[in-house]
Amino acid sequence: MTTKLTSIITLSLISIALITGLMFWNQLPEQMASHWNVNDQVDGYISKFWGVFLMPLVTLGMFALFLVVPNIDPLRANIAQFRETFNVFIALIVAFMLYIHGLTLVWSLGYQDFKMSAAMLPFMGILFIAIGYLLKQAKRNFFIGIRTPWTLSSDSVWDKTHQLGSVLFMLSGAFAMLGGFFGGTAAFWLMFVPLIGSSLFLAVYSYVLYKNETKM
Repeated sequence: MTTKLTSIITLSLISIALITGLMFWNQLPEQMASHWNVNDQVDGYISKFWGVFLMPLVTLGMFALFLVVPNIDPLRANIAQFRETFNVFIALIVAFMLYIHGLTLVWSLGYQDFKMSAAMLPFMGILFIAIGYLLKQAKRNFFIGIRTPWTLSSDSVWDKTHQLGSVLFMLSGAFAMLGGFFGGTAAFWLMFVPLIGSSLFLAVYSYVLYKNETKM
């Protein structure tokens, strides 16, 4: 996906999110749900103004950052090698953010006969799988990927860590999607345990690879 097409898709999605919020402004409550706990119970609220505008604005800021990062990285030539894959990831994470925004609007409009975790986790699983695919393509850089002191010090360590990381993040995505069938606390564990475990393991794995490489 080209950067131009990614920009068009992203800005269109953000515009749709803002227009949708404004269309339903008069039907939305003054205090909107903003956070759900692991039991799918609302435990945080936000004013209507920020409920309508905050997520689209945060998403717009993230998109701007995603555009800047590839141009300021000292290893930007490496990013250029997987830029199209990175652009697909940008579009997906923007879509995910605005999907969550849409769910909060729907909930605040009174349509509450669903579990937030069950609605979120399948899309989150897809996002993790996309991250896994991105990791497989990623070349060494300072902003995108598994950035430990050891992966950043060696192309070989970077490549091996990211090949394994790709598999682990895809598996984490599958577990997250599975969590969508359960909801509640079970969904929380099925999402976070594989993700956190994979991240910690990959940090240690990159260190071991680097130590073995420097011994040779």
